[in-house]
Amino acid sequence: MNSLNLVSAAIVSAHFRDPNPKLDSFFRAKAKTKPCIPICSSRCHSNRFRVAALKSDPSESRQTREVDDVEGSKMLSLPQNDSGWLPSFPHVLVASMSNFTFGYHIGVMNGPIVSIARELGFEGNSFLEGLVVSIFIAGAFIGSISSGSLVDRLGCRLTFQIASIPLILGAIISAQAHSLNEIIGGRFLVGLGIGVNTVLVPIYISEVAPTKYRGALGSLCQIGTCLGIITSLFLGMPSENDPHWWRTMLYIASIPGILVAFGMQFAVDSPRWLCKAGRINDAKTVVRELWGASEVDSAIEEFQSVSKNDGSDLDSRWLEILEEPNSRVAFVGGTLFLLQQFAGINGVLYFSSLTFQEVGVENSALASLFVGLTNFAGALCALYLIDREGRQKLLIGSYVGMAFSMFLVVSAVIFPLEEQLINNLSILGTVMYIFSFAIGAGPVTGIIIPELSSTRTRGKIMGFSFSTHWVCNFVVGLFFLELVEKFGVAPVYASFGAVSLLAAAFAYYFIVETKGRSLEEIERSFNLKA
Repeated sequence: MNSLNLVSAAIVSAHFRDPNPKLDSFFRAKAKTKPCIPICSSRCHSNRFRVAALKSDPSESRQTREVDDVEGSKMLSLPQNDSGWLPSFPHVLVASMSNFTFGYHIGVMNGPIVSIARELGFEGNSFLEGLVVSIFIAGAFIGSISSGSLVDRLGCRLTFQIASIPLILGAIISAQAHSLNEIIGGRFLVGLGIGVNTVLVPIYISEVAPTKYRGALGSLCQIGTCLGIITSLFLGMPSENDPHWWRTMLYIASIPGILVAFGMQFAVDSPRWLCKAGRINDAKTVVRELWGASEVDSAIEEFQSVSKNDGSDLDSRWLEILEEPNSRVAFVGGTLFLLQQFAGINGVLYFSSLTFQEVGVENSALASLFVGLTNFAGALCALYLIDREGRQKLLIGSYVGMAFSMFLVVSAVIFPLEEQLINNLSILGTVMYIFSFAIGAGPVTGIIIPELSSTRTRGKIMGFSFSTHWVCNFVVGLFFLELVEKFGVAPVYASFGAVSLLAAAFAYYFIVETKGRSLEEIERSFNLKA
């Protein structure tokens, strides 16, 4: 949903509100700065990790499959009169409102943290300011871990409504806070709800969207996050003049949670979960409503064939993700999120505010807004391309673009160039990096993991993958500035570029294209290789 696909830049800003003046001259910034807000949020030479061809004939050659992929991409182009996505769109839109909430809560602390610290009596204490921000990650980690069991037992629809409770209560408690403990408790509750929803949204969309549009509709996760960030930045502008405006912003944060809880009352549940729960007639009704009457019999037959193979009970065991073929998918999911975070998205977003200052953009809110709009533009491109070009191509292209952008910025830092040229190259590299991330590494990571997962273990594999994401997110936020102070910007950014190249290679060797394939086809291909 990741990211997809996050908050470590905000953590960094709370801990290091004044950048070290000994940093590379490229990032000269004497005044206090605020970070731009971050976004949220596999094939091997060994046949062991390579997924079988996603066709019924296992002897089919690679060349034939590549021809089919070309034909499939032509078939998947979306003509203007093609409205097969429309029946499922309202349900996906309601689910994506959870990502809007996620984005809003990322951005809501960007400006008001100063006012909050002053009013609640911990101004100047960087540790407590960081704690108010970072407790969100602790809640999200716990929420992600618990989400797998919830969705297995209760289904997506009810789990969405349950997860809305801590989102609503947390926002209201934070808005009414008159002590440090209250604001920390509210932020922790919000993190719990966000942790569940970041796992739940990609699962729900992958299971209710028609195969042909699964990638495009899945990209709404990233778009929802972007819109949430942009909205919070717009609404946060009055906080510079009104020291109590942060309470209004946090009250507003409860509204999306209310809309999700209410909207899910009218949304459908996953037809795959309904079939697994033995509610065959309900599953048929949902398939008929979303995919058309002609798809009912074949879809139900596919659901039941998969359920017979992997078990029909509603609760898988955590140890099952250590068994083949689930262990392969869990490895891919955890590694994708690890590489995504260590490719440096949050670090680049933190320093992007300083980069914009170098060219005269002193308004940090304006710089953050520009970054948010760049991310939004990339997410729109991903929406258009993901079902045309495929997941693997977007991932590889995204990480190659991120690596090139990092090396461009490094070149601007280390080579003796004119100051204006350094600034221009730095801005260009930063914008290219953010756009490249938003077009692939951000949205595709959250989309492809539920596609590769089996129906039985999808919730737990997603929970494990996103838990890895939150841990890596925290680690990058904790050590990023310390590494920059010790080694300088150029070596750290060069390491981000190197990790991006490693991620592109990982996507080439480990990711198998899933566009145009039903989830059951993909699962059967994994079972053949188990």
